[in-house]
Amino acid sequence: MINNSINRKLRMGMVGGGKGAFIGEIHRIAANMDGLIELVCGAFSSDPGRSKESGEALFLPEHRVYGSYQEMIAQERQLPEGERMDFVSIVTPNHVHFEPAMMALENGFHVVLDKPMTFDLDEAKQLQQKAAETGLLFLLTHTYSGYPMVRQARKLVRDGALGKIRKVYVEYPQGWLSRSSEQDGNKQASWRTDPAKSGKSGCMGDIGTHALHLAEFISGQRTTHLCAALYTYVAGRKLEDDGNILLRFDGGASGVLIASQVAAGEENALKIRVYGENGGLEWSQQEPNSLLVKWLDQPTQIFRAAAGGMSPEVAAFCRTPGGHPEGYLEAFGNLYKSFAWALGAKLAGKEWQAGEYDFPSVADGVRGMAFLDCVIRSNESDEKWTPFTV
Repeated sequence: MINNSINRKLRMGMVGGGKGAFIGEIHRIAANMDGLIELVCGAFSSDPGRSKESGEALFLPEHRVYGSYQEMIAQERQLPEGERMDFVSIVTPNHVHFEPAMMALENGFHVVLDKPMTFDLDEAKQLQQKAAETGLLFLLTHTYSGYPMVRQARKLVRDGALGKIRKVYVEYPQGWLSRSSEQDGNKQASWRTDPAKSGKSGCMGDIGTHALHLAEFISGQRTTHLCAALYTYVAGRKLEDDGNILLRFDGGASGVLIASQVAAGEENALKIRVYGENGGLEWSQQEPNSLLVKWLDQPTQIFRAAAGGMSPEVAAFCRTPGGHPEGYLEAFGNLYKSFAWALGAKLAGKEWQAGEYDFPSVADGVRGMAFLDCVIRSNESDEKWTPFTV
């Protein structure tokens, strides 16, 4: 794959991600990793003073640091085409996703957005419709689909190496909410456990949507039905912090999805196993450079990032020589790289197919929000299976 660019860096604006924010810095590092994107403006906080301080710390011109996203989008729209931002990266909590994303699309700006996409399914569908109407690009940052070994796993499944897929196990245990951290001043815990900011789901919205996307991304199958049981273990918490889900897929596979933020002692132990007629594969986020392929009638094979045997389209997303760890930041960077290639081609007027550049889109965001609705319905129902509807 080549960069069908416009022979300049793409100009990025940012909403949120100011001083003290974790995810904003991650996005800035990832966007800058391949030298294809530069940050030119931002509204980094709902507090104009804090936004200004954040912009100064990033050495942005004073006139390109805004007190609100509304001001930023309106002012950038008035700038000459050769100066204004090309796209906006939105790194705010869930309840502040929809309005800046919609305003950006309405004003002709492409969008990068953190997951889950919106506060509820209705907002997600509105963004999907607006993106379709405008033809603008929309990247949803499901980080784990950016790992090279995840893409190698999907390539093996697509090529039929494992045969017909029968079983998918995906688990995402964390332990950081095992205690009531939201009561102890932990900002990240506070908004994630607050229904007014996080939406109707806690654990499943935060990490369960990642697990579902990974299962569908690698298996190539879509969920059609699920059976969910949600739990809230920490006293006084308003949203679930744990859950178990049975899955049915449209290609005939069955699956199990487990997500927990009260698995005490775990860090970020996302893991997936996929089994077909001829063998299975296994990938763990905490050992991301390795992909195990277990064959029915021959020894286990181990694929390693940047080593021999990788598909060329996967190798394009490896940045370091074999044996040099690549991880979370590089996976984020791969999503931005794919988005930058696509946007560069689009701005240059190049012809390309929608699937040519590989990054999660607004459609994936709608599926994520529909998943949460379905999980809640299933958890509250006495029926074993709940249809997955979008």
